[in-house]
Parts: sequence; structure tokens; C-alpha cells
Amino acid sequence: MQTIPVEQSASMIPDGASLMIGGFMAVGTPERLIDEIVRQNRRNLTVIANDTALPGRGIGKLISAKLVRKAIVSHIGLNPETQKQMMAGEIEVELVPQGTLIERIRAGGYGLGGVLTETGLGTPVEEGKQRIDVNGKSYLVEVALKADFALVQAFFGVHLARQYFLTHFEQTCAEERGLRVVHVVVFGHRADQGFGQLARRDGRCLGLGRRLGGRLAGRRLRQGLCRGARSVRRH
Repeated sequence: MQTIPVEQSASMIPDGASLMIGGFMAVGTPERLIDEIVRQNRRNLTVIANDTALPGRGIGKLISAKLVRKAIVSHIGLNPETQKQMMAGEIEVELVPQGTLIERIRAGGYGLGGVLTETGLGTPVEEGKQRIDVNGKSYLVEVALKADFALVQAFFGVHLARQYFLTHFEQTCAEERGLRVVHVVVFGHRADQGFGQLARRDGRCLGLGRRLGGRLAGRRLRQGLCRGARSVRRH
């Protein structure tokens, strides 16, 4: 594990790279990494993610900058720019049922060739895919997904334990065996250091009201959950 600046993280990504990016409709997406990729103008990217977010947010920034060659996602409905580029032939979009998408990512992370699923049988999803029968039931063979880099954001990281607290989709992306880049919001040095302890050591605070609802948001805001300026590179 190596702690490096965000600028160096993005510089490791070449043109034409494939990226798994965590987050759900831009919530939990590593925005600072996305911004730096846009600034460095990394082009012809293949993005594997849940969705392409919205214009100006998360992966939507990559779409608007026309840096994405192909998107493998479950949803593009909230990003008209993705739809516009797809219809103009400027970007290739592979739409995958959400459950199938995350299992294909998980299969890649664990070194499997793919997964069997009934989802999509008899629909356009089946086109071009292998169908096999197992114990009298038909399944589609969905091949595993792998990427050159997995970009995720964690709210809290522990140096010694090498632990990261991620959303479910980001955790699955982080299982990918390629090079991982984790943008950590809060960093500690021991597993017993909590949000409050870290907040008292750093005065730069991040308002999470837009991302976290209810009492949890209020508690974290009162504690002064603070933004770190770190990315973590893991092989």
C-alpha cells in the first residue's frame, strides 16, 4: 500500500485504460479523482460502473468531456449527454441488468470466468450470448468483467489494518484484482480511531448533508467529519 497525491494517482491512468468506478448516481464516487482525470484529459476510456450519473457529477464529468469510449453500466436514464453521444455513435454503451453487472465484476475479482443467470432469457439481453442447460434449467453465460484500475472512495481508512469502509458497489469494485486507487476522506493510523477522534485532529471539515440522510448525517456533521487529501494505491 502506498499513499500518493491525487495528481499522481490520475497520472498512472493512460489513454485507453479501463476503469471500474464506484458509486451510485454519483453518490460515493471519488469526485477528486474524476476531476483530476478530466484535468489531465485521459481519453478513450472504458468505464465499468453502475451508471453514468448526471451531467456535471461523478462519471457524468467524464461523459461531458467526451473522454469515454465505452460504458458498461446498468442505467443511463439520468444523463441525457450519455444518450446523446450514444445515438450519435460517439460512445458505445453496453446496458447490463444491475444484479448481473455486479456479479460479473465480482467474478472478475475472484478470478472466475463468469456467472450463470436466468436474467435476460428471451429478451434482447440474450443476443450474442451463450445459453446452457444445467439440471434441466436454462441459463445465460455472463462473462466476468475486469479492469486496469478500480477507482473507489472510502469515508474512513486505517493505515496499519489496510481497511476501507465502502458502499456495497464500491466494495465489489475494490475486489477487482487490477490496480486499485482509493480516495480516502478520513485517514487514521489505528483501527480504534473513530470519526470523532480524527475530526479533532483536523480542522478542515466536509459537509455530508447531501450524501447522508437523517440522524447519521447530523451526527457526522457535528463531529466535523474532515476531508483528507490522500489517495491510496494498492496492487
